[in-house]
Amino acid sequence: MSDMIEMTKLRMVEGVWHGAIKHRGNSDWQPTIEVTHLDYAVDGVTIEEDRVEEHWRISVPIPVDRIADGVQTFVIRDRKEDAVLGSFSIVAGDALAEDIRAEMTLLRAELDMLKKAFRRHCVETADGD
Repeated sequence: MSDMIEMTKLRMVEGVWHGAIKHRGNSDWQPTIEVTHLDYAVDGVTIEEDRVEEHWRISVPIPVDRIADGVQTFVIRDRKEDAVLGSFSIVAGDALAEDIRAEMTLLRAELDMLKKAFRRHCVETADGD
């Protein structure tokens, strides 16, 4: 990633990733953005200057044919600067479901441990009265 170019994710809504790009050293700079997925360009990327916020807004529509099981990573780069500005990923399918189930199991175990510790604390403090 270039030291002079800063990219910030704003949001992802309705299948479109939105971000902001700013060049810290050159106010006249104009981005030449390319977004790729598996080394193929993503069509429909738009870039608009926001003079009030002094940055460029980028919108990347996620093509339906690029959504699949597993992790899909989209790389954002500036062609003129030959710099990778960042990336974003979409996780879908069974792999995600298994990760969520594993995380829920861990959370339940931690919650059970906290409940036991809280009950023990309540019993110990009640005996002190």
